[in-house]
Amino acid sequence: MLIQMRTITVKAGNSDKVIERFSKPGGPMTEIEGFIDLTVSVKKGRRNDEEEQVVVIVRWESEEAWKSWEKSPAHIEGHRNSRNQQPPDFVISTVVERLDVKAVKLPQGKVATVNESE
Repeated sequence: MLIQMRTITVKAGNSDKVIERFSKPGGPMTEIEGFIDLTVSVKKGRRNDEEEQVVVIVRWESEEAWKSWEKSPAHIEGHRNSRNQQPPDFVISTVVERLDVKAVKLPQGKVATVNESE
């Protein structure tokens, strides 16, 4: 399993705009085989009242599934359309990370290990 985590720091009062963008139903990503889910969260406990952080987590069954999305015409077209555009003025920064999941704890204390060959 592969997780892509995007942390978007925005000026205070603007997290709802990012949440709305990533929370729209459907979309081409959801049609890619191996897409598990997308979660949108707001980071709590920030000490800085001038900014907020939205964390978008996308789970994929495998790195190959994620690569299928990255190479898909819909993904490429989306980046092509935004190539020369500046991010909205309320976006301070965006950090993208990829995580390889090694184990998942399930209900009743069971643990599922993740196949290393994925």
